[in-house]
Parts: sequence; C-alpha cells; structure tokens
Amino acid sequence: MRSLIVVHADFDATWPFAADHLRTLLATQGPADLIRIVHADSRPLGQLPLRPEGVTRLVVLAVPVTAACLARFGDLREAAFQGAYSQSFDDTQLLAARGVRVYTQPNEGFWGQSVAEFALALTLCGLRRIPQLHHEILSSQTPWDYSPPDQQARPGARGAQYGDDARFANGTVAGKRVRIVGAGNIASRYASFVHMLGADVAAWDPFASEPCFHRAGARKEWHLDRLVRDAEIFAPLLPLTDATRGIVTAAHIRALPQGCLVVLATRAAICDMPALRARVLADELALAADVFDIEPLPLDDPLLGRHNVVHTPHNAGRTQHANEQWARALFEQFEPVTSAVSSKQ
Repeated sequence: MRSLIVVHADFDATWPFAADHLRTLLATQGPADLIRIVHADSRPLGQLPLRPEGVTRLVVLAVPVTAACLARFGDLREAAFQGAYSQSFDDTQLLAARGVRVYTQPNEGFWGQSVAEFALALTLCGLRRIPQLHHEILSSQTPWDYSPPDQQARPGARGAQYGDDARFANGTVAGKRVRIVGAGNIASRYASFVHMLGADVAAWDPFASEPCFHRAGARKEWHLDRLVRDAEIFAPLLPLTDATRGIVTAAHIRALPQGCLVVLATRAAICDMPALRARVLADELALAADVFDIEPLPLDDPLLGRHNVVHTPHNAGRTQHANEQWARALFEQFEPVTSAVSSKQ
C-alpha cells in the first residue's frame, strides 16, 4: 500500500497545514508521499513527473485531473479529488467501474469548533470591553482611574475596578439572555458554551432538526420575531446561502433591545447591515464582529475604534486545529488498515 498526495500551492494558500497533516495520518498506515506544485504550474496531474506505480491511495488537492491522468494509476483503490472547497474531478463513474472508491469532504464541520470558540471570545470581549481597555492603557493611565464622577460616590456610577460600559450589555455571560440564529455546526457549539456559563439560551433555526437544540442546551424558538425581542446578546451564526442572505431583516435589527450586544462570526450578509450599522453608530447596540459587509474595512470606516465595537479581520475559522480537522475528516473515510497489516508496510 502506498499513498500519494499531490497538492497545489493554491490549496496551501487556503489550508496551509492540511496536506502535511493528512500525510502524517496516512503514513500511520504505510508509505505516504507528498508532492507540492508551485503557483505558476497549471499542468494536469498526468503531465506531472510522478511515479504512479504502486499508488493505491491518491489525494489530489487543487490540481486539474482528467480521465487520461488516472489511467496511469493502475493500482489505485481509493482516491479523493478536492480544490480549496470543491472537487477538481467529477467523473466518478470511470473510477467506480474500476472499483476505486472516491471520497469528498461531507461538510465544513472541521472549522466549527474554531469559529464557535472565537464567537465566545468576541462575546466576552464585547461584554467587558477587553480590546478597548487594552488599547487605551498603551497610551494613557486614565482607565486606571476608577474615581466616581466629581469624586462623589453614588449608586450605579463608576466605582472601584469597574471598567464596563453600563449603556450596553456588560459583565458576565451568566444570567444573560442569549438569543442565537442557528442551531447547526457552529451555532450549536456556541450555544453549548454560553449555556455552560449560565446563560438563558434560545435559538431559532428553521433548517435544523429538534435534537440540535437539545444537545446545545438551547430552548427552541419557533419565531424569529420573538427571538429578538428580549435579547441581551444576539448571535446570528448561520452560513451564508441564498436562503439565509438577509434573513435577519432591518425590522429584526430595529426590534433588538437598547444596549444589546450583537455577535457576528460567520457571515455579515445574513443580517441587514445598514440597519445594524445605523443602530451601532447611534450607540443603541454594541457589536463584536469578525465579519463585515465591507472586507477589508477601510481605515476610515466609522465602525473602527469605537467604544462599543470589537472588531477582528475575518480570521475566526482558519486555525491549525481546523486544518488538522479537515485532514482527519478526509482520512477517516479511507478504508481502515489493521495494525497487523500496517506493521508490515
């Protein structure tokens, strides 16, 4: 048994750790080679200087493949053909006739944990103003001064070690009404995190099955109009599709309570962004976002540097862990090799 991974630089640009981790996994079951193709090389697989003899497992990542290319691989038994997001070869009937199994990525679950954890981090930062305070103390000691207004202590005013902004949702996740749009791969993880921290969690998702809500610790809300009415933290965490684009309308945004913290970590276009921008800039809502309607944000964008906005540059999902999960999700589809067989390789 011999495995061969052929990966184009275009794939590495999207998933820079995935191919190497896949090779490590395949190598546990026998010899595994990895060949990298440079950006300028657009040749199909069959024109590359390869040694196809004895290759029983073939993984081709963002390299063009034709039927003629595969004719060189006479010993092939299992294969996967994938670009950055999609297959690079779709004539699976040819391989099926040869008894070759073809695998693809079943979903995008490999970055679910990374995005969900990042959304939790955005939530904590938005509640406690952690990035703003970090930035402020680099150039000023003012944030260290907890004196009440006019040096006169009064209930509800600034006091010792209190750095939150009382105009917006602040303090702990515990006890907060967290309202989530979505109950899928990312949203259900996020729901379980905030539920574990003691939040009152409700979610709306017309595409999810009933168990998705139960295992996330979220109460199922049947109507989005009702979900937004009492939100202290509002997290729309759906993927962007034709069905979800603009699903959180301007009316939904306007219905969010004063001071609500909005968390964006999947795609901004699932929301009416002009309406969200207007309420954030009017100091009616706080925002903690990794995704925006304009990317990259212009340096003069009014959302940047605000006291009620936490912003990061759309990097929630692309962790090394996500890369490794991508590789594992593909590797686990290959036929298992017993330890006895593996030890003879």
